[in-house]
Order: sequence, then structure tokens, then C-alpha cells
Amino acid sequence: MLVITECSSISDAAALAGKERDTLPLTWEERRWTRKRVVTAAGRTVALALPTGSVLRDGDVLAVEEEWYLVVEARPEPVLAALPRDRAEAIRLAFDVGNRHFSLALDGEVLLVPDDAAMVQLLTRSGVSWERRQAVFDPIAGGGQGHDTGTSSVDGHRHGAHQVHRHLG
Repeated sequence: MLVITECSSISDAAALAGKERDTLPLTWEERRWTRKRVVTAAGRTVALALPTGSVLRDGDVLAVEEEWYLVVEARPEPVLAALPRDRAEAIRLAFDVGNRHFSLALDGEVLLVPDDAAMVQLLTRSGVSWERRQAVFDPIAGGGQGHDTGTSSVDGHRHGAHQVHRHLG
């Protein structure tokens, strides 16, 4: 089994050229838990053992093997989409969400928060119009400490890369 233990950088496109692209579809919550066994879209079992505080991002390259490589794919999940009337209402809502230690994402003029009973109560009490949706949830400021997510010269995607340390038989 492949064990992924630390972050590194992929410096050139040759590292991925000609290899099969496999994905690991994960929700926001799943991208925050980086110590677990997972199964990729192609059916490969991989163990994540990344440093505490790591947060996986859509497009992160987790492994580069001889014939394939593994990329994180943000999976849509249930969210609450708040539709503030104006900038002031958006700022107030963002403050209230943060004050309750919840993550917040932006989708154009829409504020996305986790589909959680506490957030339903907050949105209802605030008088902000909202609806339930399925969307990729990618919070502002990462909702935790992550790695550099600059645009790669390798494949043009935004990602950090994780180095494979060892294989377990």
C-alpha cells in the first residue's frame, strides 16, 4: 500500500507526462482529515499520513508513481447558500459565522457555509435569504493551516504536492 507522508513540490511537467491521472474525490471535511486510508477513483487503496494541520486542496498532487499519479478532487457536498442583500449584510453574516468558529466560502456574491443546524438557526435569525445546495466547499483562508497552493508550472493547476515515502506490502 502506498503511504503518503509529507509535502514537496513537483518542478516540471515531465513528472506527470504520459502517466495515468487518478483522483481522490473528497469533501471539505474529508480534505481536513489527512490521516486515514482512502480508495481512489481507480480503486487504489492509499494511506494518508500527512503532518497535523495539513489541509488538502482541489488539484493537490498526492503521489507520482511510475505509471500513474494521484490528484485531490474536491467533491460537492451539502451546503447552505446565503444570499445577502448588500455588502453590509454579507460582512455581518461573515462575522457571525466566524464568531461561531464555522468556515465560510465565497461563490461570487453567495456565501457558503456547512449544512449544519447551528448555521440554519443563524441564517434564519439573521433574516438573510438562504437555500440548500450541493457545491464544492472551499473555505476562505483554508479553515486550517495548509501548504502552498500556487499555480503549478507542471500542469497549470493550483496545488501543492505530497511526496511518497514508502510502500507497504
